[in-house]
Amino acid sequence: MGYGARKIERAADSDGRSGCPVRRGPDGVWQVCGYAEARAVLRSTDTVQAGLGIETVEKLPSGLRRPVLYRDGPEHREHRRQTARFFTPRRVDERYREVMVRVAEAQLGKVRAAGRAHLADLSFHLAIEVAASVIGLTESRPGIRRRLERFFPEKFGTPGLTSLHGIHWLLRQNVNWLRVYLADVRPAVRARRGQRRDDLISHLLDEGCSAGEILGECLTFAAAGMVTTREFINVAAWHLFTDDALLGRYRAADEPGRIAVLHEILRLEPVIGRLRRRTTAALELPGDDGVVTVPTGALVDVDLESANVDARTVGERPELIRPGRPLAEGAGAVGLAFGAGPHKCPGAHIAILETDIFLSRLFALPGIRMATPPGVGFKDEIGGYELRGCTVECRA
Repeated sequence: MGYGARKIERAADSDGRSGCPVRRGPDGVWQVCGYAEARAVLRSTDTVQAGLGIETVEKLPSGLRRPVLYRDGPEHREHRRQTARFFTPRRVDERYREVMVRVAEAQLGKVRAAGRAHLADLSFHLAIEVAASVIGLTESRPGIRRRLERFFPEKFGTPGLTSLHGIHWLLRQNVNWLRVYLADVRPAVRARRGQRRDDLISHLLDEGCSAGEILGECLTFAAAGMVTTREFINVAAWHLFTDDALLGRYRAADEPGRIAVLHEILRLEPVIGRLRRRTTAALELPGDDGVVTVPTGALVDVDLESANVDARTVGERPELIRPGRPLAEGAGAVGLAFGAGPHKCPGAHIAILETDIFLSRLFALPGIRMATPPGVGFKDEIGGYELRGCTVECRA
């Protein structure tokens, strides 16, 4: 049985799916939209990060350690190995579940009290509190949400010194970095210099990171763990509010069953729809007509959204939500929504569990309904979406 189809259609959808799994575009960028081919690119050790602001990071002083998102090779693999303990399913369940429940109940209490709330606000509060607990941002001054919203605005400009526009965004960017550092990162670092705790900031201090380097890591995790989780909670709620059969299945299921529903929604609606890599050696990829060789130094655009609806891997009717669908060997339930390989999102278990904890309680509220559907915006640089304006109501 299939449920609803994709709600968010990005401009490149039809172009990506109509072509071959691997092809070189007229601009010289290689386009990869097949599942097996995309996974091979992401798992390859002969590629490095491209996009996601890597150009700005490369301009940092050589003595400043890059955030883990922008590192590759043995150093990156060792960092991921050492920090993996913060993200294991067991730790997520034992250490963070209580935080998720407490914050979800507090946010839904606002809906009960007022009878109405903006879903993006509720979900962002949840994502901030959970990510802050994992990172160690627990001594923040009031207003962390406002500071992060300034740091991750809905519209980005390009910082620079050659125009008033560029100068404005350069100043804004630096002021926002300073605000987060002074109000969030510095208090956390000071508290942990004297006494370490079992969190990411303490680990970074043990590695000898400076406060500035810790700031970079914190903001990287904020973007990955807070902003993307907010969007997924909103798109999952949108599907459930508008599909009675799917909502009935979700409400009737136990936690593993509910998570299967969320996995399938995320497969169909990956928050980040595109990742970029640059090859450091010739890369051989499987193709419809044999092996395709991508040359050294090539820019590769990995279309996760198209890869996740590749019928060769995810089976029949890939455009529909079918929890528990049979998958090709080695494929995960969310497809490539969390990436793959060295840079696969470490917080996947956190994002899914906090989404379920929040939504299972949201849909248990008496008379809960979606009063206003969300508006859809896009972040073209990552093929991502933003959902704003969704209002929920319940009987107060």
